[in-house]
Amino acid sequence: MYKRILLAADGSENALRAAKEAVKVASLSENGEVTIVFVADFSKSKSEILHSKGTEELQLARRKKLLSVEEELKSNGIPYTVHILHGEPGPTIVEYANEQEYDLVIIGSRGLNALQEMVLGSVSHKVVKRVNGPVMIVK
Repeated sequence: MYKRILLAADGSENALRAAKEAVKVASLSENGEVTIVFVADFSKSKSEILHSKGTEELQLARRKKLLSVEEELKSNGIPYTVHILHGEPGPTIVEYANEQEYDLVIIGSRGLNALQEMVLGSVSHKVVKRVNGPVMIVK
């Protein structure tokens, strides 16, 4: 069964739906645990740094984005840890998941239309294509 679950979260409604699925999956295993990964996107980091009053405020703002996800896991008694990574979300999640050898990666989907996905690509699509293991995309 899936004991070590990686949950990629960004503070969105999609991430909260993914967290609810992570709870269901982790509950199936006696020792299920979830690692929440938030990627501080390089393309947005410059703006975040300029608008924050310091490193502590920036870290706090990033953790606030994950509050609903953490509450979902905590209220259901699922043990979890949080890791904030830096980089481009897709490749950073893939690299971390493959290095740590998780049993399952769970990620929310923004629901891009076909044209948007072709032009922009989606983080979930990149993760599915490159992670060396099972991936669940939650819509």
